[in-house]
Amino acid sequence: MWQSTKNVYHAVSAFLAAFCYGFPGKKLKIIGITGTDGKTTTTHLIHHILNSAHKKVSLISSVYAQIAGVKYDTGFHVTSPNEWQVQKFLRQSLDSGDEYIVLEVTSHALDQHRMDWIDFEIGVLTNITHEHLDYHKSYANYVSTKEKLLNQARIGIVNCDDDSFSFLEANSKENQRITYGIKNNADITPEKFHFTSPLPGEYNLYNSLAAICACLQVGVSAEEIRQSLKTFKGIKGRFEKIAADVDFDIIIDFAHTPHAFEEVLPTAKKNTQGKLIHVFGSAALRDQSKRQLMGAISARFADLIVLTEEDYRTEDVNEIIDQIAKGCFAEGAKEYATNEYKLALKSTSPVFFRVPDRKSAIEFATQKLAHKDDTIILTGKAHEKSLCRGVIEYPWSEHLAVKNALKRS
Repeated sequence: MWQSTKNVYHAVSAFLAAFCYGFPGKKLKIIGITGTDGKTTTTHLIHHILNSAHKKVSLISSVYAQIAGVKYDTGFHVTSPNEWQVQKFLRQSLDSGDEYIVLEVTSHALDQHRMDWIDFEIGVLTNITHEHLDYHKSYANYVSTKEKLLNQARIGIVNCDDDSFSFLEANSKENQRITYGIKNNADITPEKFHFTSPLPGEYNLYNSLAAICACLQVGVSAEEIRQSLKTFKGIKGRFEKIAADVDFDIIIDFAHTPHAFEEVLPTAKKNTQGKLIHVFGSAALRDQSKRQLMGAISARFADLIVLTEEDYRTEDVNEIIDQIAKGCFAEGAKEYATNEYKLALKSTSPVFFRVPDRKSAIEFATQKLAHKDDTIILTGKAHEKSLCRGVIEYPWSEHLAVKNALKRS
């Protein structure tokens, strides 16, 4: 009942916002990107390609909004801003003479009507995996909500290798659908469209294919796309290797779902000569069923794991860690106290520690665990600028926490 009331509020608010700003979402060519994982990178990839092809384009993503070359903060823990912010940005984009805007879209924003009164030229769906089931209640509901973007768009672009594809195919509307993939017979594949990219991992191959599909549909030439993909260096907090004067690597990534772990951890492991050290937690008041899965996947790929906080809000951080630890144990990981780290380093099995304070966890990983040729990967916070404890948002920077930890090492 509460959720329905909230959705009605947003639906009315979305109309009022669109009306007040002159319905800019009906006058721009808007490319929307949704999906559980990969939507931020895909959003920025499309923007980079269009910009490199000299198109007048702006973007709104979970990292920032860039309207007419000016960057704006989109807030704490935000992927899709509220309807008033979105309409304001669209109006600024239109007034600046833009033809296109690339918009990252969440399932929450679609379900709550925050994207109403926006005509999407193209809707891109990256994948639909285990996430947000606390909100959507079932995978089928989650898929149906994501599909709203495809059905609102003139052209829908979908990943035919994803588990959601059979459902989407069975329920597709009359609009045009274009597919991309690696394993199945898609419209766009690496064999049909040859390209190179500095981005690591198979998951970024999928992100690139999605961007290729979208940009081909708006008239960017194949050669322009290929050249742009070569020059895209990635974005903040997405498998970002931190420059530091140490003999081990540090990577910051936003991965916070089981599927994302299955993508980024093997990629990090493949590029690590020594041990892979994984520092992570799980956000509170979200889908609890993913926590044990994340612990198991981490133990499958990481050698040393530091379980810590990630926006524990009004839950007990130690109970969240307990739930993650069950997955670690299930994969044969052994638990050690932090003062036993020297003994733990000799273990041939995966090892995990509990360090509830994230700052202390990063210090422990950098100062005690990491040695030559190791890799530390910090997941879950990335670009976010706050850490929620209780009901208070405390200022937080993953990058600054790493910098300060290295100063003391």
